[in-house]
Amino acid sequence: MHRTPFGVITVEAAAAEQEGPDGVCPRRLFQWIVVLALQGVAVESAAGASDPLTCRLQQGPWLPCTMQLDGNGLGWRLRIGAQLSLQFRHDGRGRVHMRRGSEPWQPVQARWLADASLCWDGVCARGAIPLD
Repeated sequence: MHRTPFGVITVEAAAAEQEGPDGVCPRRLFQWIVVLALQGVAVESAAGASDPLTCRLQQGPWLPCTMQLDGNGLGWRLRIGAQLSLQFRHDGRGRVHMRRGSEPWQPVQARWLADASLCWDGVCARGAIPLD
C-alpha cells in the first residue's frame, strides 16, 4: 500500500516484489506508471530543453516524441512524428500491452537499458520520462 496525495494505492505484494527474468520489478514499473498517470498532462519535456523526450523503433534513429497519459492511471500513448501513435495499457499486475493504430493489442515486455531508455519490445523512449 502506498499513500499518495491522490489516495492509497494497493499492489499485490507477493507477485509485485519479485523481479522478472529481465530484471524488471513489476511493482516498481507499476509505481512509475501510476506516477505518469497522476501527472494528468502530456509530457514533452520534464527535464528541460536539454533533455527532450525522444523515441525510436527497433534500432532506428531517435526522434522527438510526446507521451500522453490516460486519466485512469493504466494507459499512455506515445506519438512519434506526425503519423505514428502507439497505445499502451498496464493491468496493474506487471503486464503491459501495446497497439499501433487500430491493430490488435499485443503483450510487450518493459525493460530499462543501460543508456536509461525504457523499452517495450523494440519501442524505446528516453530523456524526459518522469520516472526516476
